[in-house]
Amino acid sequence: MNFLRQVWEIATRYRVQLFSGVGVTMLIALTGTLAGLLIGLLTGVVRTAPLSGKKPLRVLHRTLNGIIAAYIEIFRGTPMMVQAMVIFWGFAFANGGQTLPLIPAGIVIVSINTGAYMAEIVRGGIISVDRGQMEGALSVGMTHRQAMFHVVLPQVLRNILPSVSNEFVINIKDTSVLNVIGVTELYYMAGVIYKMNYKIFETYAVICVLYFILTFAVTRLLRLAEHKLEGGRSYTICGSQSDSAAEIHIQKDADEEVLR
Repeated sequence: MNFLRQVWEIATRYRVQLFSGVGVTMLIALTGTLAGLLIGLLTGVVRTAPLSGKKPLRVLHRTLNGIIAAYIEIFRGTPMMVQAMVIFWGFAFANGGQTLPLIPAGIVIVSINTGAYMAEIVRGGIISVDRGQMEGALSVGMTHRQAMFHVVLPQVLRNILPSVSNEFVINIKDTSVLNVIGVTELYYMAGVIYKMNYKIFETYAVICVLYFILTFAVTRLLRLAEHKLEGGRSYTICGSQSDSAAEIHIQKDADEEVLR
């Protein structure tokens, strides 16, 4: 009981610092995930684009593919903590000691790291879309770009939403590594608090609970969003506008779709 009382006292006494850390953590995680998704979409489109046109364009395409492949391998193959140190202090080294503002630096680091994972997620999502979708769009006169942005990518975004949600949850936790460059996220605030009260275990118990609440709440909200995107449990395909007998009613079961 004494432990729980101390935990509650820390949570209430240092609530300003804790809320500040939660705000910075969520800002960096959300912005970094969205920016990483944008990077993934751009790189995914480039990597899956067909090799066509004049030779200079084909050479440029292969060069871009090589650069993207190197970017993905480097940032997926190194820890984000190391990337944070290299990017933050590398910028300072190149600019005579002038460093990036901490929160923008954190967003850039998380975005670049997330983009490397999103690139493979999006590429897999594009490949998973049936080729007939693209062929059908091209057959009605769409260009490859139009077909990609109006037909393929909307399906890709829906299919990869669980993976994007997972990356967001991971980023909430992984922002803790940004304390190595001084970003005042939630884990950094834990160090500030325990240095004021000398209660290390109790302080980090509070931080652990806060991380769990954040990830649990975000996971449930994103699952709700996925459920909404699935649509209704039943729908009707109209085979004819005049003949109701041509309608097919489809009822979604828990695991499969049953035609009635």
